[in-house]
Parts: sequence; C-alpha cells; structure tokens
Amino acid sequence: MATVVLDAGHGGSDFGATYLGRMEKDDNLRLTLAVGRILENAGVNVIYTRTGDVYESPAEKAAIGNAADADYFVSIHRNSSPYDNQYTGIESLVYDKYGAAARMAENINQQLVNVGYVNQGVNERKNLAVLRRTNMPAVLVEAGFINTDRDNMLFDSRFNETAQAIADGILMSLPPS
Repeated sequence: MATVVLDAGHGGSDFGATYLGRMEKDDNLRLTLAVGRILENAGVNVIYTRTGDVYESPAEKAAIGNAADADYFVSIHRNSSPYDNQYTGIESLVYDKYGAAARMAENINQQLVNVGYVNQGVNERKNLAVLRRTNMPAVLVEAGFINTDRDNMLFDSRFNETAQAIADGILMSLPPS
C-alpha cells in the first residue's frame, strides 16, 4: 500500500493569500481533507501535515513526510496574482520537471482540466522547502487563483469534482500494488 503525505498549505497565523475575506489556508485544508478521504477509501495510507488550523513551517512539513518514509508528498494551495481576476487556472510545481513528481503533476493537472480549470502547466520551483527538502517525489498543486472570481466559482460549485480530480491524478501515478 502506498503512503502519501497530504499537506494543506499555510495554516494558523499564516493565512496564505486572501481575497474578499476568503483565506487560502481554509480552502487548502478543506480540499486536502476531501482528497485524503478519497485516497483512504481507495486503500492509500494517508498522512496529513495538519488536520486543523495550525501553523507548521514548510521545513517542518517536509520533515513530517520524511519521517513517515512516504512514497509521495502532495501540498495543496491556491494561487494568487498581483491584480484581481488577472489570471485563471491551475498549476503544479515540482523540484524537477523530470521523474515521478512531474508525471504525477501532469496527471493531476489533466484531471483538473477535465473539471473545467485552465491548465497553467507544470513548473519547476527549486526554492520551495516542501519540494526541496522532501526525500520523496513532491508536488505542490495550485488549485486555481483565490483572487479570480471564475476560479472561486469553479472551486466552490465543483468542489467534490476538484477533490476527485486531484485524488485521481495521484492514484493514476501510484505504482501498482
């Protein structure tokens, strides 16, 4: 059975991005827990970096994944842009655009496109602790722009489908057991 660490980005005093009273940390936690339930029901061993509104540093989150000896690490976030309604879509970030993490990121993005999101691609980010410090393939999913009305409408109206798409992208990336 595969072990996947799910990280709800931000938390506690770290709100992440905000828009019209909406806080990224809340969207991230809600979506992470929904994805986790789907994965657990599919037989995946899921470890959460947080299940409540608490703050842990990105380095602490990476350490949780490493201590669990997990197979994959998936951090769930919402994107933000300098101007409201400037950009739309999903994006996945990886340390290296080649290998297992990149394949999982592509699978997650494709499943989210099927829900109706615009695909902003898979991009390398070597400076993010949850990607750089994890010993296993790690993906950071940006589930739409929190300061774009279209993405929030899609996130809210198709929340279950969004969670299912992320879970399906993860499941199709796991090696057969």
